[in-house]
Amino acid sequence: MADQKQTLIAKLAGIGAALVAAWAAQQLINALWTRGLGHRPPKPEDEDVRFAEIAIAAAVTGAAIALARVLATRGAVKLVR
Repeated sequence: MADQKQTLIAKLAGIGAALVAAWAAQQLINALWTRGLGHRPPKPEDEDVRFAEIAIAAAVTGAAIALARVLATRGAVKLVR
């Protein structure tokens, strides 16, 4: 029973850490993109932006958030165990 409780705590900690990490990564990307290009990253529905810029923003954002989530989840699991 103790193992199940510890597993649940590890999962919840991992989920919480992943959410916080994804949010932090998005904020960092927004800040760096704004500093470098003078505007926030484009959204897919922005019609006045070239497709290439939208694709680059999506790729950078997706990769950064995925990496942040993996690192946060693995770190949270190590802390709980």
